Amino acid sequence: MSNLYFRTDLPGELDRLQRQMSSLFEGFPSSLRSSRLGAFPHINVGTTDSTIEIVAFAPGIDPAKLDISIDKGLLSIAGERSAQQQPLPEGSRQYAQERFSGGFRRVIELPQQADPDNVQARYVDGCLLSTVGKRESSKPRAITVE
Repeated sequence: MSNLYFRTDLPGELDRLQRQMSSLFEGFPSSLRSSRLGAFPHINVGTTDSTIEIVAFAPGIDPAKLDISIDKGLLSIAGERSAQQQPLPEGSRQYAQERFSGGFRRVIELPQQADPDNVQARYVDGCLLSTVGKRESSKPRAITVE
């Protein structure tokens, strides 16, 4: 006779395993398209009938130091944000810093209908607004029935 004990509560064991797995991956993105933890700048990507709109939230960056390029369906945003620290009062020490400083690069995969020859970018109120046109062949159009 064996001294091993097998639990017969299979649904309970599966529930326990699911809770353990959930706690293990807590804080990770919920999908492959979610942003990486700590990625800078945060971005929003949307679409209209004629354009793909990308908004990169990048406050405190000199627009002249931003490098935006498009190659093989990938839009790349690179730059650097300098540390703008206020001098600390005499005798005090900093123990936390949440503001990102340093070089960064974000690469966004564009859909196939993106037109790399029709890209515009502007920096407004700390946001980099990029507009990528869609190819004419991919835009919705009405078809007349004869």
